[in-house]
Amino acid sequence: MRKVSIFGATGSIGQNTIDLIKRDPSAYDVVALSGGQNIQQLAEDAVVLGADVAVTADETRLSELRAALGDSGVEAAAGARAIVEAACRPADWVMSAIVGAAGLPPGLAALQQGATLALANKESLVTAGQLIMETAQNHGGRILPVDSEHSAVFQALVGEDMDAVERIVITASGGAFRDWSLEDMARATPEQASSHPNWNMGQRITVDSASMFNKALEVIETKEFFNCSHEQIEVLVHPESLVHALVGFKDGALMAHVGPPDMRHAIGYALHWPERQHLPVARLDLANIGALHFRAPDPQRYPALRLAHEVLELGGHAGAVFNAAKERALDAFLDHRIGFLQMADVVEEVLSQLSPSHCLKNAEMSLDTVTETDHVARRTADTVIEQLA
Repeated sequence: MRKVSIFGATGSIGQNTIDLIKRDPSAYDVVALSGGQNIQQLAEDAVVLGADVAVTADETRLSELRAALGDSGVEAAAGARAIVEAACRPADWVMSAIVGAAGLPPGLAALQQGATLALANKESLVTAGQLIMETAQNHGGRILPVDSEHSAVFQALVGEDMDAVERIVITASGGAFRDWSLEDMARATPEQASSHPNWNMGQRITVDSASMFNKALEVIETKEFFNCSHEQIEVLVHPESLVHALVGFKDGALMAHVGPPDMRHAIGYALHWPERQHLPVARLDLANIGALHFRAPDPQRYPALRLAHEVLELGGHAGAVFNAAKERALDAFLDHRIGFLQMADVVEEVLSQLSPSHCLKNAEMSLDTVTETDHVARRTADTVIEQLA
């Protein structure tokens, strides 16, 4: 039996992971599950899977979690420190699906135990790519991508030499506003931005899809994960969300990964790697689909993509600045304090203000320096937002 832990178990990635594990429970020994506000779901899954410990990120809800677990024998814990402690428990395979910068510490803790980290937390590579890759190397850990785009690139590169790669193309659905005018996008509400045309995801990542900030994070991730230059990374809008990524080689060939818009494929590939196992996902009928469409992203509609390339040019802690500013801008949009298009304005201004001090290419990178940069960027973003609101 493989020992597995799932951090972010109550979110969409975590629930899809649990769905796969429940289909073959005898193959897995579940060590730890963590979640946020959905205490009942966390407790139910922990009991059904026989987890050793269930952890809620909210310290104030520990007693509620204990009550929900009842006499199941599952240990209850709460708070950020408890999540990191759970990640230190020996496991063979760990799903990192906590949303935001909070996913970095438990991911690092799991890698320090030599675990295989299935990485769905974009912010880990964005804020501390060098740190997380070095931690894996130094402790015998391994990182497998779970984002559908990076999983697709990873699969397209099996048996290939990175020296032969000319470009990496990741695709984007275009989100809820892909056919809206700029004027309508400026007036868009959080409710309108929270409906994705292809994927069933949480609210924050769905809004990030509409603004392309999620794709901007993935551009940064691509550079960190595959050690390519930012000039080699391209983004295409692909409304069908069936081609998840393409890799172009120096002989002119393009290797594409095509599959249904179902996260269980990327999760299952990471869960069973290096083997392929049967997965309960739809089989594509290409004759029925008939045609696939692609178009270049409009830089006016999606300034986040330009900012991602600027982050990669800056280096240092620019990724941490970018991510923190993006998270605070998203908070402000969801609170109706700034407009949809103003989120990019906030991030650009914070990068401009902090790049001389926090985006030095040879800056020391540790969990402490990343955390400090994150805090400074959030405070700066709050000031910028107050000026815009």
